[in-house]
Amino acid sequence: MNRAQVVEQLPGLRRYARALTGDAWAADDLVQDTLERACAKWRLWHAGTDLRAWLFTLMHNLYLNQRRGPQAVQAPVALEDVEGSLAAPTRSSDDAMDLDRCLQRLPADQRAVLLMVTLEDLSYEATAKILGIPVGTVMSRLSRARHRLRELMDGAPAARAAESPHPPLLRRLK
Repeated sequence: MNRAQVVEQLPGLRRYARALTGDAWAADDLVQDTLERACAKWRLWHAGTDLRAWLFTLMHNLYLNQRRGPQAVQAPVALEDVEGSLAAPTRSSDDAMDLDRCLQRLPADQRAVLLMVTLEDLSYEATAKILGIPVGTVMSRLSRARHRLRELMDGAPAARAAESPHPPLLRRLK
């Protein structure tokens, strides 16, 4: 692994980190942590194997570890303390912000698969290898993620159900 090979992967790593975290600062920190881990564990990478997949695996595992760790819990902030800094978004960026918000509302496992396959154009096999799951699970999570994202972008299914002229059928079970 040489410097040029790693530098080639930076745009993809940054894109994926930004989509995972939903925050530019957190994404940059995640990329830096990934590169630090790669430097520390470079002997685990085998020459001739997919460097991109290895780096994405490191990043994904770091992201999951950070979400589970003690730093994942943030202290609550009083609304009065940040009220002045909350500004309404400009109208032109509403769709992009809605997509980002909807992506962040997907379960982490579905979001990871969706981003790797659609944003990073990884194959199902590469995505399965990175995440350590079977290819069938990748396909299932991708399908569920696309379906849920479509629902979120169109509006919550509960809101649409209330508008439906036919209420759902209920069965009584004994």
